[in-house]
Amino acid sequence: MSAGRRLPPDKREVFQEPVGYDIHEKDLETLNAKNFIIAVGDVVSLTMRKNGIVPLLSIYDGYTERRELTEFADLVKNENLSETVVSNPAGEITRELEEAVKNALAGKSERIIRVEGEEDLALLPCVLYAPENTVVIYGWPGRGMKAVDTDGPTRTHIRHLFDMMEE
Repeated sequence: MSAGRRLPPDKREVFQEPVGYDIHEKDLETLNAKNFIIAVGDVVSLTMRKNGIVPLLSIYDGYTERRELTEFADLVKNENLSETVVSNPAGEITRELEEAVKNALAGKSERIIRVEGEEDLALLPCVLYAPENTVVIYGWPGRGMKAVDTDGPTRTHIRHLFDMMEE
């Protein structure tokens, strides 16, 4: 199995641009009623659960803004929720993460993925492999949450970003 994809240093600026639109906590219930939801990030995953939403998939790393052990990590542990653990260094999408996302979305593995490393780029495989009518919600540090629809134009944009990464 190959290592996956790495973000080339000269493309970092492109990947720092936000994808999707701002979403507020009060909008989650309405969104959840019409769509599958994928949560990327500790705070987003916790916010979903606190609003009674169990996402199709949650991806977290146990850190929020570099501080260890988040409330979501505690929730997973305290409620004995099953999770798949994968390794994924910063600036990369490992094959292991990509396969875990595919398997979770196909119902072949746990629907919670804990990343040892960094989950920031997990948005890409989530959008690429999510079923139609899915919204991927991720945290935008210091600014709240962003939502990404998995419709044609967005998926095309995400595929373009994914293809920019080095194999």
